[in-house]
Amino acid sequence: MIKLLLCLLSAAATAVIVLQLRSQHVELEHQNTELHDRIKNQQAKLWNQQLQIAVYTAPNAISQTVGNQHLKMVPQTPLVGQASWIAPHKNPDAE
Repeated sequence: MIKLLLCLLSAAATAVIVLQLRSQHVELEHQNTELHDRIKNQQAKLWNQQLQIAVYTAPNAISQTVGNQHLKMVPQTPLVGQASWIAPHKNPDAE
């Protein structure tokens, strides 16, 4: 009789522990899903910002802005010869 009672109590304790673990598992899955949704939203927001930056810094947009504002833009340093990234010996800054 005592053995049967002990088996029933241990089975009940095991069942409670398994239910607790399943509950934690479901809760962690829910938190994981929420975090993934937040990451996706932040990534979409970042992509939109990168797209806006690309649109506003496109060469045609910059030249249009400079043209509309009548800005007199000149290089900070005069160009000496023809600077080229292919031939660094022609570029004094490449030394």
